[in-house]
Amino acid sequence: MVTKKEIINEKIEISCTDKFCPIHGKNKLKLRGRVFEGIVVKKLNDRVSIQFERMFKIKKYERFEKRKTKIHARLPDCIKHDFNVGDLIEVSETRPLSKTIHFVVTKVIRRQKE
Repeated sequence: MVTKKEIINEKIEISCTDKFCPIHGKNKLKLRGRVFEGIVVKKLNDRVSIQFERMFKIKKYERFEKRKTKIHARLPDCIKHDFNVGDLIEVSETRPLSKTIHFVVTKVIRRQKE
């Protein structure tokens, strides 16, 4: 939940009170394990779905095929308005936050051109 906005030298500073924020949280959510970059497929209130492609080797035919992976990630309040569907973001692994969410959004890499 965003509590305070200040405009200083044309910059907007946002302080959040989200307990699952890895930057501002009360007991900062510890990031560990794998880090992925993916394109935002769906954006909801407190979570986001990203999708990325990976190469999978088929041993029998000695070829590679593209496979898609979809991951659900927690969306902290402080970066909720920084990106939209189609943007490239980075997610990091953390402890399980719910049945399907094991990742948290850490930063926005590239925005989609409008």
